[in-house]
Amino acid sequence: MATEYLKKASKTAATGEDDTRRIVGDMLARIEREGEAAALAYGRELDKYSGEIVVTRETIERAAKKVPVRLKDDIRWARDRVVSFAEKQRAAVKDFEVELSPGVFAGQKSIPVNSAGCYVPGGRYAHVASAIMSIGTAKVAGVKNVIACSAPHGSEGINSGILYTMDICGANHILAMGGVQGVAAMAFGLFTGHKADILVGPGNRFVAEAKRILYGRVGIDLFAGPTEILVIADKDADPEIVAVDLVGQAEHGPDSPAWLVTDSRALAEKVIARMPSLIAELPETQSNAATAAWRDYGEVVLCGSREEMVQVSDVYAPEHLEVQAADLDWWLEHLTNYGSLFLGEETTVAFGDKCSGTNHILPTKGVGRYTGGLYVGKFIKTVTYQRATRDGNRDMAQVCARISRLEGMEGHARTADVRLAKYFPGDNFDLSAEA
Repeated sequence: MATEYLKKASKTAATGEDDTRRIVGDMLARIEREGEAAALAYGRELDKYSGEIVVTRETIERAAKKVPVRLKDDIRWARDRVVSFAEKQRAAVKDFEVELSPGVFAGQKSIPVNSAGCYVPGGRYAHVASAIMSIGTAKVAGVKNVIACSAPHGSEGINSGILYTMDICGANHILAMGGVQGVAAMAFGLFTGHKADILVGPGNRFVAEAKRILYGRVGIDLFAGPTEILVIADKDADPEIVAVDLVGQAEHGPDSPAWLVTDSRALAEKVIARMPSLIAELPETQSNAATAAWRDYGEVVLCGSREEMVQVSDVYAPEHLEVQAADLDWWLEHLTNYGSLFLGEETTVAFGDKCSGTNHILPTKGVGRYTGGLYVGKFIKTVTYQRATRDGNRDMAQVCARISRLEGMEGHARTADVRLAKYFPGDNFDLSAEA
């Protein structure tokens, strides 16, 4: 059977992009032109904050005292899971050297970037876990200088839980500044004197656009937009759990897509019927966000087979992909496009978002077709080097000279010629392109 949309979104990830791009472009240009004064002005206007920007040790220690002991224990538990997983990833990034032909050696070396900027959302929700995901991973990668920023709340500054987490994860500098101005401060080296080599971390559409515009001048973790969830569910899935998981991601914001792909019309209809009441049961802020997200971006797709469900899912390339269906190993083998995969009813996106160990900074807007999420490798430059003996030059220099002349690059060819003449005096070599 052909795929059938039982619910179709009225908006897409591209909705509103032009306005966002214009606003962010203007802000970045002003901050680069006017420096710290412009960033401070945006902070006063948008965050309603005029306190310290570079957070002091005294402020961090006061914040730590406000965090309950059990919450501190939970944060450390989550940090330890994430760091342990990142350490395994780091161990998989190997340096090596190989002799490609007699006397010709090539190697690979992994070098962490010197400075990373980690954006930690602090607007609608206090994203403590995002501090762990970005700062903790950067430190495992070996980044020496980590700048972190988060939006302050009026005169109170950064949320105490976020500030505590930033500190225990190893941030070297913490800026009480959010939004585009926070991203710009890290990229341009404002307030700290350290320019970030890479910018990472989730954020709203303005933060994401700022990173996109700055990409090239600095590295970024990935191109991202509002968070997404896609649930693949078969006829035996629990419709209540499916619906709750969809709502759990829709509460992020009014533009957060929630998609269901299933081969069961009965399950789809139960989920559709349950969504409004589940959303209504949320607190007002979360309910308002989820209502708009489900109304404008929610979709339910009915497929005829599990192969068809895979095809549909791979087109969406969702940030978070849950599979609540039989034969989980089959799905693991056949699904190819996603940010992070959650196999079986027993796991859920929230586990990955908060504490299970995998990173929650993931590709959205179809970017999962060509990249994964944040991991230690994003902070590491994989560079190459080579060395050779004089005997190794005999064959290599001849090939280089002939290919260079074939391409019309005589200067390149002569760098090989001079070595052959020095290392093998008296030997005759045919170095013409026609040979």
